[in-house]
Amino acid sequence: MTDKPSVLFVCVHNAGRSQMAAAWLTHLAGDRVEVRSAGSAPGDRVNPAAVEAMAEVGIDISAETPKLLTVDAVRVSDVCITMGCGDACPVFPGKRYLDWKLDDPAGQGVEAVRPIRDEIRILVEGLISEIAPARPETTA
Repeated sequence: MTDKPSVLFVCVHNAGRSQMAAAWLTHLAGDRVEVRSAGSAPGDRVNPAAVEAMAEVGIDISAETPKLLTVDAVRVSDVCITMGCGDACPVFPGKRYLDWKLDDPAGQGVEAVRPIRDEIRILVEGLISEIAPARPETTA
């Protein structure tokens, strides 16, 4: 991995779990990680319940749009994470592939999406500790 690892979150519609995961990683890791999300059959828009659930924790994903999964997106990513949705990524040697088994928020209200959001945060925090631990503070 380079100094700045890159992560690709993949889910079929790229409208819920993968969008929330990308937002958490961006929010928690800042510029220490390059973040992408995509899907094999992207939806028309991000799930409104996911937008609402993330807004509750101060993260705005309302301007995000589902994106199509490309071979290039996988090729340039160090870690490819599917979200338990049965989507598959092209396989390249040297990449790390993970599958996070998460409930599908599609068609669910915000009450059902909150626990998924919170579970994703825990998984993202674990990922950050592995691939981009916090840099020690330097004292002057």
